Amino acid sequence: MKHIISVLVENKSGVLAKVAGLFSRRGFNIDSLAVGTTDDMNISRITLVVNAENHSIEQVTKQLYKLINIIKIQELDPGNIVERELVLIKVSADSRTRPEILEIVNIFRANIVDVAKKSLMIEITGNNRKVDALEELLKPFGILELVRTGKIACTRGSKY
Repeated sequence: MKHIISVLVENKSGVLAKVAGLFSRRGFNIDSLAVGTTDDMNISRITLVVNAENHSIEQVTKQLYKLINIIKIQELDPGNIVERELVLIKVSADSRTRPEILEIVNIFRANIVDVAKKSLMIEITGNNRKVDALEELLKPFGILELVRTGKIACTRGSKY
């Protein structure tokens, strides 16, 4: 089962390595990892997506709390979050295929962020289903490069 875990940590060097190492030592494969500072520059948020059994996640959470720089750990409820991923897709495009690609990009409310003679770079933000659907539609044109940020997520409603 996929779990989305939000970890607030002190913004210090080595903290990410400690957190990722804990998951690695327990044999978890991290499907997605995103890290960034919060509204407080002294605190960072690590968002992890891991595939594991419920009891295993509980054990890892308890062990995470033992690390010095951990402030708060929260498993996010998929039914009560807003989640997004940023993706850049470089697709092969010539004068013949460009109009069709632009039409697909507009339907998905994505953006063209770079234009070259033989390619377009597309930026899309959304959930996995939206990103995957756009990727499938662009495959026949020839995807030259694809970069995904990993999932970020926040619980709905007020902060507390």
